[in-house]
Parts: sequence; C-alpha cells; structure tokens
Amino acid sequence: MLEVKNISKKFGTTEVLKDINFTLEKGDALAIIGSSGSGKTTLLRCLNFLEKPNKGQILVDGKLIFDADDPSTQKENEIRRKRLHFGLVFQNFNLFPQYTAKENVMLASQLLAKEREDYKEKKKEILAEITAEAEDLLTQVGLSEKMDLYPHQLSGGQCKRVAIARALALHPEILCFDEPTSALDPELTGEVLKVIRSLAEKDTTMIIVTHEMAFARDVADKVVFMDEGVVVEEGPAHEVIENPKAERTRHFLARYSQEQM
Repeated sequence: MLEVKNISKKFGTTEVLKDINFTLEKGDALAIIGSSGSGKTTLLRCLNFLEKPNKGQILVDGKLIFDADDPSTQKENEIRRKRLHFGLVFQNFNLFPQYTAKENVMLASQLLAKEREDYKEKKKEILAEITAEAEDLLTQVGLSEKMDLYPHQLSGGQCKRVAIARALALHPEILCFDEPTSALDPELTGEVLKVIRSLAEKDTTMIIVTHEMAFARDVADKVVFMDEGVVVEEGPAHEVIENPKAERTRHFLARYSQEQM
C-alpha cells in the first residue's frame, strides 16, 4: 500500500504541488489525469525521488520512506535504495542508444548484482539469470524478435515497451508511467496500452499519468484529477470519468468527445 501525505513541491517561488494526499492499495491501478502543467509529472518524479518534496511524507506498506522534515530519510544512499520501491517509465523512453534492447533491460540489474557479496564467486550464474529474465520480460511485452536491436532500429512503441520491461526488471512494488502513449500514433498507442492492460490483469500496482480517458476509465481502479498542483477530485475510475462531481473536473473532461470516450 502506498500512502502520500501532504506532499508539496516548490521550484523557486512557484508552488507546483500543494498538499497532495492519496492512497493506493496493493494490486490496484491509479490513473492521474489533468491538463499539462497541473503537476502530474512532478508528482511522479517526487515519488521516484528524482525530486525531493519540500513538505510531506511517503509511506510504503506502512513504513515511512520519506519525510521532508526528517533529514535521516533523505540521505543519498537511503534515497538510492528507496527508489527500488518504484519503477518509472519515462515519457521519452530514456533508453541508452549504445545498448541493445536486451542490454538496456539488463543494465540496472547488472549494476546492482555487482554489490552482492557473492558476485565474484557466482558471476556467471548471476549474469545468466539476469539475461534469462531480460529475455522473458521482452517476450512478455511482445519483443522476442527485437532483443538484439538498438533503440534507433525500433519504433516509438517498441522503445516504450523496452522501457516497460526495463522498469519491471527491478521488481518494483509500484510501477509508474509518465504519459505512456505520448507522441505515438494510434497503432503504436494500442501496442503500449495492450501491455499496460496485461499488467493490470496481473494485479500490478501502477500509477499512470495519462490523457487517454477511455483507458483510464476501463483499466484504472481509481482516478485522481489534478489541476494547478492540487487534487481536485478522486474516486473510482468510472465514477470520476463518467460522473465527475467537481466543476473543474467536468470542464476538463468536456474537452474529450463522446467518440474518444
């Protein structure tokens, strides 16, 4: 279970997040919707400790992993370890161009493996396990025949799926997506959404920042609508998308035609 309590974030004098609160049960999917600039990506970056909130707490399974008022929760070595609770699929893939799809998926696991006390003794066995898992994950996302290709040889949708496999390789408790279908054409969008749907069916705990309203309604268990750095409305996905209570939510959703829904 994830608990986000009173998270706030400023950049200079600009307050981007203002007392964000929500909970996410294990195995559930949360969709975060809202206009560009509403703070959605900043929230994901705070959850993944790529940004440090100025205020608030983050708890996973009842354990406090970040407290803006407690410096002991903000030590760099602690932050690095706590990032493993979360996996983040970036909007722009962030794949390493010099590595193949399989090497991109394996890289973080290889780096972590080197910290194991038995790494030198069991190096061959450990690397074989990492390789096998990378191949399995790429097969799961439909890229069994693309493992040895480099990012420039892949489509945008394929790169996004490699990024999903890479995030899954670290076995995060919570998988985060930042606009997973951004800049993709309809066919490629369908490829990526199919993978995320399959993860939802496996009860993967997920937070998905998305502009795909029909997808949010049909796949997410819960929806949070953000506007100007605050949570305006939250609730069951169908309820928020189809019968929003807040005027700001209704105005936002009115921009999406019935055909898109």
